[in-house]
Amino acid sequence: MRFSPSGLSSFVPETSQRALHRAVTVAVVLPAALAAASAFAQVPPPDVTARSWVLVDATSNQVLASGNADERVEPASLTKLMTAYLVFDALKSKKINMDQTVMPSEAVRRVRTDESRMFVEANKPVTVHDLVYGMIVQSGNDAAIALAELVGGSESNFVALMNSTATKIGMKNTRFADVNGMPDPQHYTTAGDLAVLSTRLIRDFPDYYNIFSVRDFTYNKIKQPNRNRLLWIDPSVDGLKTGHTKGAGYCLIATSKRPLAGTPDASRRLVAVMMGEPKEHNRVQDSLKMLNYGYSAYDAVRLYKAGQVIESPRVYKGAANNVQAGVESDQYITVPKGMGDKVKPSVTRNALIVAPIKKGQQIGTVRMMADGKEVAQIPLVALQDVPEAGMVGRLWDSALLWWDKRKS
Repeated sequence: MRFSPSGLSSFVPETSQRALHRAVTVAVVLPAALAAASAFAQVPPPDVTARSWVLVDATSNQVLASGNADERVEPASLTKLMTAYLVFDALKSKKINMDQTVMPSEAVRRVRTDESRMFVEANKPVTVHDLVYGMIVQSGNDAAIALAELVGGSESNFVALMNSTATKIGMKNTRFADVNGMPDPQHYTTAGDLAVLSTRLIRDFPDYYNIFSVRDFTYNKIKQPNRNRLLWIDPSVDGLKTGHTKGAGYCLIATSKRPLAGTPDASRRLVAVMMGEPKEHNRVQDSLKMLNYGYSAYDAVRLYKAGQVIESPRVYKGAANNVQAGVESDQYITVPKGMGDKVKPSVTRNALIVAPIKKGQQIGTVRMMADGKEVAQIPLVALQDVPEAGMVGRLWDSALLWWDKRKS
């Protein structure tokens, strides 16, 4: 997707009503992308020294603030997020498993002593488990190469998978040349694209995502700490990844999960992407400032719970006269602080709902309105199957429809 050109990097005074309906664009109708919030919070975002940056509310799938989000940058070791994405996909599909033994090829020898390594050895067996932890916690370039060869058959095939997956999930300004992020003119991305990748990785692989919160890992009697210092500073931070080269500067994608105020059974996750920081401590402090800003300047509101019945409209020619309609998953919206109660629902249904109806079939739309204007749109779906009625029932409803049409 394209982020809004102005982001939220400057403050323009507006009335609360205008700010609200300019603020929110929910991404439930764009599940593979992020929706850009194009309005201004009540307070501007903090100043940062990053060359480009993005703050995302991953719970509502909205971009809250950004600066130079579409500017081309070097991803450095943040490249390994895509490597991890494909490895997690192979684990989820059972193409590989954590207990599997891998024999790293001679390719791991080309990892230089000044690069991040987990210290695997060519032709010496190592488990997938250790390679995954070595790549994520220790940021091992050698581990990434071994995993790429396992999943892709060769490193070049794996890089092709990385690029095709980037296109598939909506990373429109990204190209990968290797699995680690070594400097290369043909290896680039944007802060916006990395925000898309991070939110998809968190959402698509919850069973493996917690590895990013591991603080240290030992392999071959060598203990190395996770380079994400926020894991020690803020207990709500549980990922994701650091990166650094001379050209890329100091980079960090940090994510935090905190309880959702007023909703005891829900939490809210923010993701901050900081690219091109001048020093290591800048990326830490700027990430923490931006995460705290997102929680304090914006409110997330749960519009509906998964499976919540919103309406039970009439069904014609069905075994039941009505169908329960609602949403398939929890639906959230993020708005400037204090404006959540101004968002109101308006339901529109298909003019005529005729059986058979399949569970999950869209039968209408819920529009979230503020000050008479639409700020979000959610599909209204059937929460149950409604099979066709028998012959008598279908004939009876056909007669009713004919009579209603004649009266109108």
